[in-house]
Amino acid sequence: MLGCVAQQEGEKIFERAPHVSMVCGSASYRNLPQMLVQIEAGNRHVTGLDDRQTDECFETEFTSRTNPHRGYITIIEGCDKFCAYCVVPFTRGKERSRTSDSVLAEARQMADLGYTEIQLLGQNVNSYKDPAGKKSFAELLAAVGEVPGIRRVRFTTSHPRDFGSDIVDAIDAVPTLCDHVHLPVQSGSTRVLDAMQRLYTREQYLERIAWMKSRQARHQPHHRHHRRLPGRDRRRIPADTRPARCRRIRRRVLRSSIRPVPTRLLCSLERRHPRRRKNPRRLAVLMERQREIQKRTQSKTFRQTIEVMVEGRERSPRSSGSAALRKTRPLNFVHRQATRIQSSAATYRVLITGSFPNSLLGEMVI
Repeated sequence: MLGCVAQQEGEKIFERAPHVSMVCGSASYRNLPQMLVQIEAGNRHVTGLDDRQTDECFETEFTSRTNPHRGYITIIEGCDKFCAYCVVPFTRGKERSRTSDSVLAEARQMADLGYTEIQLLGQNVNSYKDPAGKKSFAELLAAVGEVPGIRRVRFTTSHPRDFGSDIVDAIDAVPTLCDHVHLPVQSGSTRVLDAMQRLYTREQYLERIAWMKSRQARHQPHHRHHRRLPGRDRRRIPADTRPARCRRIRRRVLRSSIRPVPTRLLCSLERRHPRRRKNPRRLAVLMERQREIQKRTQSKTFRQTIEVMVEGRERSPRSSGSAALRKTRPLNFVHRQATRIQSSAATYRVLITGSFPNSLLGEMVI
């Protein structure tokens, strides 16, 4: 068993599942070869759980990628934020970044292998700090976008505290950087954000949205909202939905309830504010607001001609292929019989002929 749960549960896993031979936290992945040697030598239970303070990143030349044209590059691991509800800092260790030279070398290697889209990953990807001191996150983002052969670059997930205007500048300046940002808000109430230890206020979050609104490029943030935190007051629902009403947060909202995690602060909140029966109205209000925004936004694309990247072929009589726009919107399109859709990653111009809250319809332009 590998990952956060393995780190959190540790050797208890062997007691509950004696057939498990290895338990390894994500901060110890680079030790996997030695751990496998121990198993082959006859050790029944091998652990890698004591390396959360390491400064090293996990890098390997043997990365398995299943998508033929889109690949992911982890540029930073761990987290130093310690949000009240999150277990990641306790399981993935402190923040540690790869050198920009290493990241760019992997990006060039992927381009040589035929990949056309790269997504940079990190628990807080924009907290990236180059150990060599050569590039900021925005500079690295731009450099990846300038790698020959790479046509689209995305990044996720961003933390609002570390989201600077230089990132918006980079997206505007480099055409291959997709004008799409995942910027979790978690709550529209500064009081709740403070209880979550999110390290920013509602006003600071909206300031970052304003940076994107002020640019010519139509940046599309989507955000994550926690529906239930111990102590969150139902009278604050209007404040919680206020960021979603901002025009630029119009593409998608990810929602979730707080799950019990072993953090001292959340346990304290649970004791002071016992978990009540779930209130479906909270989610309904947020999702209805977001659905209105998405319908209005999607309808504005009607009769526009947009470049899309093919992701697959469809057998539906109403659709010949599926594609993704630069803003991550899914699209199904039809084409004339004389035109043959090439393999995934091919790009076409598509006329938008219909829209739904979560997807678009179109027809290929010859």
